[in-house]
Amino acid sequence: MPEKKQPDKKIAALMEHACLNPRPERVMDSPFREEAFFDSRDLVQVKYEMLRKVSVEKCSVTQTAQRFGFSRPSFYEAKGAFDKEGLMGLVPKKRGPRKRHKVSAAVLDFVADIFKQEQRISMVQIANRVEAHLGIKLHPRSIERALKAKKKLP
Repeated sequence: MPEKKQPDKKIAALMEHACLNPRPERVMDSPFREEAFFDSRDLVQVKYEMLRKVSVEKCSVTQTAQRFGFSRPSFYEAKGAFDKEGLMGLVPKKRGPRKRHKVSAAVLDFVADIFKQEQRISMVQIANRVEAHLGIKLHPRSIERALKAKKKLP
């Protein structure tokens, strides 16, 4: 019976923290090709070594960025993040909205007024009223989460 291949724990950890380099094959710097310590799959390590090569070894930004699989603008973006936040600046940021952008304070106040008038109303009915009165289409669950976050849920 063929032996099952165990999942690579490092890859799982890199994926969990969004640090898995999507293009490790583009890293052409010799230490990443020749030494086991250097892992082209580790995006933070690749960016750090790219910055170190320019800063310490005084290599060309254009050539170094290219050898590490990045563009010049990406190099300067990584450098700015590193200068500002240190090593944590090289960890990719979470993509997407940072906060609720549709469920504003005005929407929450409107929903609170509805709850004052009617105690037994569903989130679907509230979402329909928000759309009818404010012109904002919201999922009922979004309203519920926003109310729980603001502790305005009855």
